[in-house]
Amino acid sequence: MSAPDRTLTAAHAEVRAEIARTDSKTALLLAFVGAVLAGAWTLARDLPLNRPAVVTGGVGLVLLVGAAGLLLRSVRPNLGGPHPGGRHGFPLWATLPADEIPAALSSDLAADIAGLSRLAVAKFTHLRRAVDLTMTGGALLLLAALLTAGGAR
Repeated sequence: MSAPDRTLTAAHAEVRAEIARTDSKTALLLAFVGAVLAGAWTLARDLPLNRPAVVTGGVGLVLLVGAAGLLLRSVRPNLGGPHPGGRHGFPLWATLPADEIPAALSSDLAADIAGLSRLAVAKFTHLRRAVDLTMTGGALLLLAALLTAGGAR
């Protein structure tokens, strides 16, 4: 294998590993957001809430639901593949007879790296926005708890 081939193969592996890391982080954050939503709903149901706490907590819950939506979008399967029209990748292989798969696999690795990189950036962007929404929503839920404990009217 030539040096450029090794470099392309290493870059391809790095992009695939970054996608896997992003998906792992997304799964952990989705579980956290779900637990916070369930806990907040359980607590809010049993507490006598004042109007400022209801408004603040409601906005916090909406932001957490938005974060969950971004996280789900980030891990949504892309059966079209990373390339426009789904020309490469798993969905294409599923439609080919066995003797045509080697030719499909010999396609341009650089194009695959570019497509996977765009997919990784999109996933990372969704994850980053979801983290921002989660932090803001959590802060609002904390403020709602303080408003409830303080008895603001």
